[in-house]
Amino acid sequence: MKIPKPPRRAAYALPTLFTAGNVFLGFLSIFQTVEGAIRQAAGDPSCAQNFDKAAAFIGMGVAIDGLDGRIARLTNTVSDFGREMDSLADVIGFGVAPAVLAFVWGVYFVDFSRAPMGREHLLQAGYFLAFIFLLCGAMRLARFNITTNAVPSNPGRPGKKYFVGLPIPAAAGMLAAIVYFFGRTPLTDWMASVAWLALVALLAFLMVCTWRYRSFKDLNLLRPRSPVSIILLGAIIYVFWNYSRPALLALGSFYCGSGIVVKIAGALKRKVLKRDVQGPPAAGPEPEGTPIG
Repeated sequence: MKIPKPPRRAAYALPTLFTAGNVFLGFLSIFQTVEGAIRQAAGDPSCAQNFDKAAAFIGMGVAIDGLDGRIARLTNTVSDFGREMDSLADVIGFGVAPAVLAFVWGVYFVDFSRAPMGREHLLQAGYFLAFIFLLCGAMRLARFNITTNAVPSNPGRPGKKYFVGLPIPAAAGMLAAIVYFFGRTPLTDWMASVAWLALVALLAFLMVCTWRYRSFKDLNLLRPRSPVSIILLGAIIYVFWNYSRPALLALGSFYCGSGIVVKIAGALKRKVLKRDVQGPPAAGPEPEGTPIG
């Protein structure tokens, strides 16, 4: 029986390159957001391109985030160093970068010319919720790193893999998709800004909750595919290539909302089953005598 040879040291650099690329994309997104803020403050309409690129860089990071782990498993180069490096990269690319973008694009340029005190309160709420988003993302990554065979509070079907809580790339991708779809210029209406901050708070909560989200890590890309699946894959590529803005927004909304829908549906199902087991309420004693009309 032949003992498999350990991978060469150079093979360990391949997944690390993808992780480093994720750090670089987060770095570029932060700088594009800062540059867009400077141009917006100067009244330069070209700031729209900077916010567009900032969101696109986050989306590109989400696309390549899963490649480093898959490549490490395929090349048998999984290591503790790579795992920690990946988490640090995620904090930058999916924590700091979207938090900065969320604050600058969604809060900082809101017009409060008639109520300057309202602007101060909104800015404080923006600072706080952007930080909470970053903090919850870091906590989500820390919990993921120390947990093995995690089971969500609402377990799914056996044999399927699930995340416990919303993964931080999905939360960052949701914010980036909205900016990419709506956002050529920052928000100026305070009501839209409040709704935006509510979404940031919701995503932060979903990251640290224990609700289940589909993992798709059990999806084997090397397995032979049927012709129908190949046609479907081609159609998906076509849609994302030609209609990337609405398609990415729909994908992010569907995945982020799936955990909420599954949780609510499970709670309603358990309530119905409990009621069926207990049966209808027992009838009370009939009143004595005949009522007088």
